[in-house]
Amino acid sequence: MWVTEYGKKPSILIIDDELSSVMIAEKAVSELGTVYTTTEPQNAFELARQLQPDVILLDIEMGAYNGLQLCQDLKLDPVTAGSAVIFITSHRDPNIEYFSLRFGGVDFINKPIDMKICQLRVRNQLAILLYQRRLEKTTEALHQEKEALHVTLNSIGDAVIASDANGIVTFMNPIAERMTGWAQRDAIGQHIEQVMELRDATTQKPSLNPLMLALKEQRIVGMALNCQLHSLDGQIYRVEDSAAPIRNTNQEVIGAIIVFHDISEAVAMSVKMTHLANNDQLTGLPNRVLLHDRLEFAIKRSLNADKYTALLLIDIDHFKYLNDTLGHYLGDILIKQVAKRLESHIDPSATLARVGGDEFVLVLGDVNSVSFVAGVASNLVASFNEPFLLEQHEYQISVSIGVSMNPLDAYEEEAMMRHADVAMYRAKKQGRNRVCFFSEELEHDLIKRHKVEKILRDSLEQNSLEVHYQPQVDLNTGKIIGLEALVRLKAEEQGWISPLDFIPLAEDLVLINQLGGQVLRKACKFAKRLVEMNAPIKMSVNISAVQFASPNFVSDIADCLEECSLPSRYLELEVTESALMHDFEETQVILTELSQMGISIAIDDFGTGYSSLSYLKAFPVDVLKIDQSFVKDMMQDSQSLDIVKTIIFLANSLSLTLVGEGVETSDQADTLQQLGCLIVQGYLIAKPEPEQTILTRLC
Repeated sequence: MWVTEYGKKPSILIIDDELSSVMIAEKAVSELGTVYTTTEPQNAFELARQLQPDVILLDIEMGAYNGLQLCQDLKLDPVTAGSAVIFITSHRDPNIEYFSLRFGGVDFINKPIDMKICQLRVRNQLAILLYQRRLEKTTEALHQEKEALHVTLNSIGDAVIASDANGIVTFMNPIAERMTGWAQRDAIGQHIEQVMELRDATTQKPSLNPLMLALKEQRIVGMALNCQLHSLDGQIYRVEDSAAPIRNTNQEVIGAIIVFHDISEAVAMSVKMTHLANNDQLTGLPNRVLLHDRLEFAIKRSLNADKYTALLLIDIDHFKYLNDTLGHYLGDILIKQVAKRLESHIDPSATLARVGGDEFVLVLGDVNSVSFVAGVASNLVASFNEPFLLEQHEYQISVSIGVSMNPLDAYEEEAMMRHADVAMYRAKKQGRNRVCFFSEELEHDLIKRHKVEKILRDSLEQNSLEVHYQPQVDLNTGKIIGLEALVRLKAEEQGWISPLDFIPLAEDLVLINQLGGQVLRKACKFAKRLVEMNAPIKMSVNISAVQFASPNFVSDIADCLEECSLPSRYLELEVTESALMHDFEETQVILTELSQMGISIAIDDFGTGYSSLSYLKAFPVDVLKIDQSFVKDMMQDSQSLDIVKTIIFLANSLSLTLVGEGVETSDQADTLQQLGCLIVQGYLIAKPEPEQTILTRLC
């Protein structure tokens, strides 16, 4: 039994007006499929349309009906056009076979019907139909597969170009059209290297197309790194991906395909991310990461050439003060201007990096002498003699530079950074606006500084700072009329640490507010204790410039007095001249508020600062303290003596109280008394002493 490609029996329709012929034909083909018959030719057409048989056995002569015409009608109807018509006839006309085929028949069976020949011819037609339909199905599948492939290639986000074995373009999708600038109709027939112009992004030299390499080497080939595609319309794309050969069923290379995509944004983002990772965002200079690579390279290169590498750590003097004064926006502008100023005075081969808020590092490689480095550093310092312009105002700033040299004082990068920092700190201590080279003595100072920093931080955290009190004595009566509170820091192993070491450190570390606040409270509590013991005395406390500039300064003083229950008349605040010069109007407001609270104001170290007479008149000042340097030198130096006389005359003229500091000898005390300064303090009277010693003196 035959079956069609769909798994069902073939159908056969027999049309003949002679019943005997129908029965013979039916018997002959019955085993080949489902057989339908009719002896009524007038109904044959509609029956054929209804059944849509695979094969029709059709008699030619059927009375008034002509089989040839019926065949022609069947073939013209789309419903029955696919049926194979085999004519059955008793005609002996030699042209009958010709007319049968002409009107659409596929074969011819003579009457009387030979059952074997009939069966064989119908079987052959069914076989031909089955093959034909399978071929049509395969062709349709191939067509659909081709269409699906085209849809896929045209829909994917990558560009695709196919070629023959010679590199001639045979296909390209819309993405490839857009990126190359070629329309597919124009590109087909052109060589791939004509359509895809590839260049090296760095050298701009032509690059070999990977499709041609895939054809030549018959393997998958990745696109070269750093590759650019120059399109026909002038666009440039950074591209990447691969090409592969196309093989037939015999594994013969019949063409190649290249798939690529635009990575321009990815490359740009990568470059940006690399820049951000290696460069300071504000100035664009190398940061610590890139500095590390440059310094490491410079050290190796210089050592191989038997030369030096110099590292210069450049720090802007008083930048924090400037930043707080100007605001961070202008502070950032200043940093950028400083970076440009430094860049304009260095060799392009040198590396300038920003490593901190106001710190820069300059690396000089292949250096022949220390004197060369000294010259570069001095030129940089001198370059800051020209002021900086910010919002139509000129600002004069300076820098301090610390220098370390490899291999003179350090062999490794970390040691160079540490040594340059030590040298820079020494430059700061020596007055700023200068250059210092590293030495072993500087390293010792750095280690000492770090130890003091730890002790200071621990003491502040534990509120364990000690306050000693130095008496102020009236020379006429010999009585103690005041105490100056002086902070003391003690280390377990090395004993007392000099205020000259830890006070500037507290200022550098921005701890001076915390330190000043603790000293103020301890002094006020002790003053309150003296009041309670019927030994009331004025307590003088030093106020740093940072404290004075604090926006909450006045309220902090008021809170402290309230917390300690100390009457304000027993508190005296000592402020340096430089602290008062920050903002004249603001200073006047602050001092007036303090004075109205009943607090005395003393100018400490008078004569060493601005010494402007205008502020003495404008500010509610009560006390002038003659700096100890003048007191110490006045016995040998006439100029110092004249300064002391002037200060005493000025204070008496303004009805201000005078205090002579640093009195160590009787001659100094006698001279001050004779000149009109009756209150003194110093080692001649007493050193700063702890609370218990003071209590013994007063009670």
